[in-house]
Amino acid sequence: MSGLERLTAGRGLLFGGDYNPEQWPEEVWAEDAALMREAGVNLVTVGVFSWARLEPEPGARDFGWLDRVMDLMAGAGIAVDLATPTASPPPWLGHLRPETLPEDASGHRLWYGSRNQFCPSSPGYRERALGIVGDLAARYAGHPALALWHVGNEYGQICHCDVSAQAFRAWLERRYGGLDALNAAWGTTFWSQRYSGWAEILPPRRAPYLVNPTQSLDWQRFCSDALLDHFRAERDVLREHTPDIPVTTNFMGLFKPVDAWKWAAEEDVVSNDCYPDPGDPLAPARTALVHDLMRGLAGGRPWLLMEQAAGAVNWRPHNLPKPPGQLRLESLQALARGADGLCYFQWRASRFGAERFHSAMVPHAGPDTRLHREVRTHGRELRGLGEVAGQPVPARVALVFGWESWWALEEPARPSDRLRADEQLLAYYLPLWERGVAVDVVPPDAELGGYALVVVPNLFLVTDREADALTAYVRGGGTLVVGPFSGVVDPDGHVRTGRFPAPLRAVLGASGEEWLPAAGEVGCRWREGEAFTAHTWTELMAAEGAEAVAEFTGGDLAGRPAVLRHRAGDGVAWYVATLPEPAALAEVMARALADAGVRGEVAELPPGVEAVRRGEVLFLLNHGAATARVDPGGRCEDLLTGAVADGPVTLPPRAVAALRRRT
Repeated sequence: MSGLERLTAGRGLLFGGDYNPEQWPEEVWAEDAALMREAGVNLVTVGVFSWARLEPEPGARDFGWLDRVMDLMAGAGIAVDLATPTASPPPWLGHLRPETLPEDASGHRLWYGSRNQFCPSSPGYRERALGIVGDLAARYAGHPALALWHVGNEYGQICHCDVSAQAFRAWLERRYGGLDALNAAWGTTFWSQRYSGWAEILPPRRAPYLVNPTQSLDWQRFCSDALLDHFRAERDVLREHTPDIPVTTNFMGLFKPVDAWKWAAEEDVVSNDCYPDPGDPLAPARTALVHDLMRGLAGGRPWLLMEQAAGAVNWRPHNLPKPPGQLRLESLQALARGADGLCYFQWRASRFGAERFHSAMVPHAGPDTRLHREVRTHGRELRGLGEVAGQPVPARVALVFGWESWWALEEPARPSDRLRADEQLLAYYLPLWERGVAVDVVPPDAELGGYALVVVPNLFLVTDREADALTAYVRGGGTLVVGPFSGVVDPDGHVRTGRFPAPLRAVLGASGEEWLPAAGEVGCRWREGEAFTAHTWTELMAAEGAEAVAEFTGGDLAGRPAVLRHRAGDGVAWYVATLPEPAALAEVMARALADAGVRGEVAELPPGVEAVRRGEVLFLLNHGAATARVDPGGRCEDLLTGAVADGPVTLPPRAVAALRRRT
């Protein structure tokens, strides 16, 4: 059984949130436990920021309060996701050991008084962190409430100090072996940057002008690895004491500093924090993409939504609340896309501190409120969806995304900073989401043979092996779509010379000679004659066996290919040499889906309605402002209401149907 399957076995779907009892008098704890039981809560995260409470001064230990919390949760039948408190060291550590504090790229020290104030490479921080983690694990090993370990919190800290510089040099020595190899990889003949000794190498600190892009790329690799090394160190201490308890840490979706593909392989449970913006019209699709990414990180297995908001957050400039029903809609969206646990930040709203205006499952106004009643109702209905736990989300389409390519693409001094990897990813995902086509998000080195369609919105950095795999996939009968500015650099960030995209030129049947950012909109036309517009980016391309499905119509590129399609072996490859308007990109994807023989879950989806199948259950979620009617194509029972329909289903705004086919 996987780590999450061990948690859901006997419990069903997980429901709960972050619980911070140390912020409240003990007389409140009993009320919390009672309210949790009424709401159907069966998992709480405890202790994320409790280091100063657990170790009030160096070497001291105060576990008594946590003993009582753990016992209280066990008595209430609520499992505990016990956190290591190392995300935020106590003030005494920074005061006594200021070298444990991080420095920014200008050499300024970041002080305590907030959170996350540690240098990931600091031996002093590591020593103290592992000390408290070891004692925590030893004390609660075998406790009946302990079900999951939560290491740190939202990893992403970066430090440019001298200690980090020393660790960076050691990382580089392991990667390159010698200075000659490093100088070659970094291209240090440019701007007289050649290094003659390891001690000369620094993190990319504030400099008079642009820093070496390969140095910066390696620095981003190092920073992710340094944090991962610390995660592993804590995890390994926990496993020594509790080998049967799974370990996780919480991702933050498409979060740039951490290569989640490498991290997920080190976890027992993949978990994520997700906070859609109620004011973002693309939030439903953006959130679905992140959920699909989490399922991909979990290797297609279920994952845990560790944090979401019950209402408004506190950290945007203008924090819109969630309207009634939105809490349930977003939670069930995660369930439909593979989550077996649906948790919130946090259980009870904080009276003080920086998050005092962040929503919670129990708001400041107390349990007799609309919001808490909605929480209780949602907790109860999840019990009726237990059959969904553990079920897969079958997909025939893969969306390729890699962190290293993201890092490399968005270095300064490129043709345009308006071409962004995450925005390209969403642009190509959106038409698939609108058609109800299930998607797996996969890394660039994934096995692709099981997919009918592979979409590569942008793969600026590509290895020879990855390019060869994409070529073999198409020649073997697959359908491939590649977006612009792909295949440009190698793993060192060096431009691949010749006509681009050099490593994919043969399979695409096309090549280019210039990247041409556009000043505004660009006219285009399908081969059939209908016009559309593109923007921001164009490329001077030539067909080399491919057919020009669309061409540019104005300026110096008039008559040149904008979208190309090429039969290669038994498959088809598409290349998009611009940023088409959404309707035009949707048309590209529709044609590629037809080539691949892939259709959506239902024949026709109204705007704003999401359709995704998990196991035998078809979820329909109405994110739109109007009532919608959707025909699921047969007689179905709604697991949420018990209603049976033989024909179209009516979905008011923010409504959800979980349909199981009946004969």
